Amino acid sequence: MNGARKAKPAAGAKRALPSRDELLAFVREKSGKVGTREIARAFGAKNADRAALKRMLRELADEGHIERRRKKLHRAGTLPPVVVADVTGRDSDGEFLARPTEWDEEAHGAPPVIRIVTPRRVRPGEAAGVGDRALLRVERSGEETTGRVIKLIDRAKHRVLGIFRGLPGGGGRLVPIDKKQLGRELAIPAGATASAVDGDLVSVDVARHSRLGLASGTVVERFGSIRSERAVSLIAIHAHGIPQDFSRAAVAEADAARPAPLAGREDWRAVPFVTIDPPDAKDHDDAVHATPDIDPRNPGGHVVIVAIADVAQYVRPGSALDRAAAERGNSVYFPDRVMPMLPERISNDLCSLRPNEDRPALAVRMIVGADGRKRTHSFHRVLIRSAARLHYEQAQLAVSGRTDEITESIAQAVLEPLYAAYRAVRHARDEREPLDLDIPERKIVLKSDGTVDRVIIPQRLESHRLIEEFMILANVAAAESCERARVPLIYRVHDEPAPEKLNALREFLATLDIALPKGGALRPDAFNRILARVKGRDVERLVNEVVLRSQAQAEYSSENFGHFGLNLRRYAHFTSPIRRYADLVVHRALVRALKLGGDGLPESVTAAELAEIAANISATERRAMKAERETADRLIAHFLADRVGAVFDGHISGVTRAGLFVELDETGADGFIPARLIGEEYFRFHEAGRAFVGRSETHRLGDPVTVELVEAAPVAGALRFRLVRDASARPRRTGHQAQAQQKFGRGRQSRGRR
Repeated sequence: MNGARKAKPAAGAKRALPSRDELLAFVREKSGKVGTREIARAFGAKNADRAALKRMLRELADEGHIERRRKKLHRAGTLPPVVVADVTGRDSDGEFLARPTEWDEEAHGAPPVIRIVTPRRVRPGEAAGVGDRALLRVERSGEETTGRVIKLIDRAKHRVLGIFRGLPGGGGRLVPIDKKQLGRELAIPAGATASAVDGDLVSVDVARHSRLGLASGTVVERFGSIRSERAVSLIAIHAHGIPQDFSRAAVAEADAARPAPLAGREDWRAVPFVTIDPPDAKDHDDAVHATPDIDPRNPGGHVVIVAIADVAQYVRPGSALDRAAAERGNSVYFPDRVMPMLPERISNDLCSLRPNEDRPALAVRMIVGADGRKRTHSFHRVLIRSAARLHYEQAQLAVSGRTDEITESIAQAVLEPLYAAYRAVRHARDEREPLDLDIPERKIVLKSDGTVDRVIIPQRLESHRLIEEFMILANVAAAESCERARVPLIYRVHDEPAPEKLNALREFLATLDIALPKGGALRPDAFNRILARVKGRDVERLVNEVVLRSQAQAEYSSENFGHFGLNLRRYAHFTSPIRRYADLVVHRALVRALKLGGDGLPESVTAAELAEIAANISATERRAMKAERETADRLIAHFLADRVGAVFDGHISGVTRAGLFVELDETGADGFIPARLIGEEYFRFHEAGRAFVGRSETHRLGDPVTVELVEAAPVAGALRFRLVRDASARPRRTGHQAQAQQKFGRGRQSRGRR
């Protein structure tokens, strides 16, 4: 036991208790949990000796030689191997600093500062932030103490993020950004503002709440002004701890990177690849090309090539760039900015497949039959030169005969073969029958000053589906090649709906006289048949949304259990390594599997490590989605803030006992109608039917409604409505509403009189 444990006594011999020096040495050197039980086991003390052992430990503690924290012992004046610490700030390099939660300053002076080290691969739950409390494993090297997060114990609940509002006499108020804290302002005393000015986004350490007056707090961090909508995304960035700046080491690596040479690659620069992206895209990580297959054994077939930016060329395992990408997990896209996974030197320059510039790529060449099924594929590490950068509408117009100066020369030779191959692939896709939900996506268009101009629903074009289907083909090929070579990878998986969600969906569909079978293997086509039945009916949107909510959430995993929504047995993200860390891992796995270079997935990487990476990037993906959604809510709340009292058309997007959630048709904005503002009669909440049922009317998920905006809180992104009930604006009572009142019967009554 690190030199503290004596030799085991001979059988039958009585073991003496350890000496004081042995005890001190054991406590100092032992890693892990150290308590009376561990000491007794290490020195062979019997149950009869434990009372004497405890007495010795008490004496050592009374004399100040050891300390007891959370039933664990350590040498006084030093940190134990594992310590609970509070993250208090950052150093000049942006790394987090922590101090032990419990420390006797009178006896040992100022508490040591622990620099939190970010591991090569960030494990789930390790991303700490200022104000968090974490369990750290600490090490001392010379004068420096470092720590690695074992587990986050508590997020900074005592800290609140909000907007500082200054008062004329000094001090101010904090307006919280969290919807759940609306109306709970904090008082900031004059000496506790940290020089914050009106409109600053700040983090406040909350003092104990008192019975009288506002709770108070102290500003601990300032993040800058959010006086305009242009800075609204800063709220989500700081609220969710999304990294903004790259370390100096990562920036230095990116700046030192040089264009990849042809050596070790196949020269595919003569192949007329094209990129097809949104018009405002800055990075282009996929290019496509297709030709008819001239092999007589594949009549009517196609050769489809998907070339993906070779990020693995520049981001090597264990490098500073790799650590930065692993921490971020993915790029985060806001209407006014992008928080990239990689520095712009990599993402927008060296790895972006710009037209007429040499770029390294990992390409998959796929042979597709006339029936659209992939027959064979092969991966190649290549150098390409994209022929054109197109946006979706531009490509669609070109194949429809409306070319421009860019597409005129490539429409027939390049674009038409692409669309011919897509039509074959689409046929195979239709036969596979993936889940076919129709949920429109909205996009916020900003003015030059960063304010909202309008909210649009981009048209889904054939060019969108072409890229989507080719990327799916490439992702399947990547998973197959790694599996064939028995190289571990990260899968993109989507589980079947949980039984409890299926039961809830079954009960809901029964109110519409639609049956969801109970027996047999569940497949996406079962849901597609339901969606087809309601196509064009007034309940179409309702059923699409309820089916969507019944589905599991897609995630990353080192184990393969298939992708239910796509109806695929194996699937891995491979096509976006500039913006997703999962894709970079799969790139490295392919390089290793196919012996395409020395920068593949290291042989030392274990399945357990990949499982940790998968869990972490699944969490960062959810973080990004939430941040993007909250930012959109805040921008639209800003947009509507001066329209309080206006009337809007919308539909019910959620039903809870507390009231109705409404999504506006024009902007997609989400708001809430409290139950007390629904109506004057009694309403019963029916959980299975997702409805409030009254004597004369029913309000259920998906129903059209007309609402008046009564309150807008831009900082929190919250809107509150009331239901408009005048005859001219009242939504038409549909047939399924009348049926619902008969079917629901007596449900749970909502709170109070309605």
